[in-house]
Amino acid sequence: MFPRIKICCISSEEEAKLAIRYGASALGLVGKMPSGPGVISDEMIYRIARKVPPPIGTFLLTSETKPEDIIRHHRHTMTNTIQLVDTLEERSYDQLRAAMPYVKLVQVIHVLDEGSVEEAIAASAEADALLLDSGNPNLDIKVLGGTGRTHDWKLSRKIRESVSIPVFLAGGLRPENVRRAADEVQPYGLDLCSGLKTEGKLDERKVEAFFREIY
Repeated sequence: MFPRIKICCISSEEEAKLAIRYGASALGLVGKMPSGPGVISDEMIYRIARKVPPPIGTFLLTSETKPEDIIRHHRHTMTNTIQLVDTLEERSYDQLRAAMPYVKLVQVIHVLDEGSVEEAIAASAEADALLLDSGNPNLDIKVLGGTGRTHDWKLSRKIRESVSIPVFLAGGLRPENVRRAADEVQPYGLDLCSGLKTEGKLDERKVEAFFREIY
């Protein structure tokens, strides 16, 4: 089975249309972050999300960690999925589900070491899917995605084999390495951002090369 494709860091309606035309199953829309590329306003996220046809996923990337702040952020954007790029305070998934029963929750796991495997297993009991990335939330200025760096895919494979919910693989993926990443990890989905950009914009030639490589 071919992996689903999520193209992240979408910055305009035109980029959304380009990603969907080539076969993206989901779009990542980046809210306020402490660092990293692709941030757009909540107003732009709302404009893009409302134009995206079903069944395409629209993922709000939020760095908020308190449930009330996440709920407020979503009300400004109205995406069908929330991607939690940091650790949710007090594991308040039930509070999010009560307020947003039709919104899917994707928990990001920043794959650093064996401890990330245990973190992923615990989160898999609460989230609808996991997304394995190469950030580091332990730094003074948190890095929560968009690094352009790969991580240890052996750990990602171990996580994928240890949980029963869908797993997306992110972190440094590009046309040149995506086939090897997919073969090694065998994830449900692949998530790309910087690997498809040129000077901060989605590059159609790279998008085309990527889809040709994966399919």
